[in-house]
Amino acid sequence: MISQAVWLYFRFPLSLRMVEEMLAARGIVVSHEAMRRWALKFGQEFANRIRRRLPQIGDKWHLDEVAIKIGGVKHWLWRAGDQTGMVLDVLVQRRRDKRAAEHLLRKLLKRQRRALCAMITDKLGSHSAAGTGAGLEHLRHKGLNNRVENSHQPTRRRERQMKRFKSARQVQRFLFAHRQVNNLFHLRRGHVTAVRHRAARARAYETWAEISGGATAA
Repeated sequence: MISQAVWLYFRFPLSLRMVEEMLAARGIVVSHEAMRRWALKFGQEFANRIRRRLPQIGDKWHLDEVAIKIGGVKHWLWRAGDQTGMVLDVLVQRRRDKRAAEHLLRKLLKRQRRALCAMITDKLGSHSAAGTGAGLEHLRHKGLNNRVENSHQPTRRRERQMKRFKSARQVQRFLFAHRQVNNLFHLRRGHVTAVRHRAARARAYETWAEISGGATAA
């Protein structure tokens, strides 16, 4: 039951009350407050387990940032992904300058386990300064960065569903679990047969069942 509730909440743009109603339709009666506590308690734990099981990251990083309002104050949500569409990290910061870009890069370089080929960004000057300091090949082109820019869309949908984020800590904590669950179920459809897609989806479900001790269907 906990596995099902946490999976629904982090995998789809659903509010806690929506998840409560979906479970009730399956005969599972639980309050939205209980699910909120489950998300806090188990979300990061499950995300950590997923991260250890995901394949090695790509050698090209895409970096981008988007403005969000937290408690009425403007913040910047920095995001990094690789060429396969996997989200590597999400970082909430008050700045949009070189220092903020370097902070994200330092986190990535500390965690990465392979040599990097290139960093791809839009034409924001902060990215250029940070990339030069890291010694990476830096490609600056708006069109080349569409992959990571599109990865902001699930966050925007969740922001609307949650009626705006309340604090930077809430955003960081939620998006850590959210990105790992979405990475696990990141199933690329281009040039993939339906049979292979279903097999990949089945493997993702099996992995979730193993790390959460439950299944994705009641």
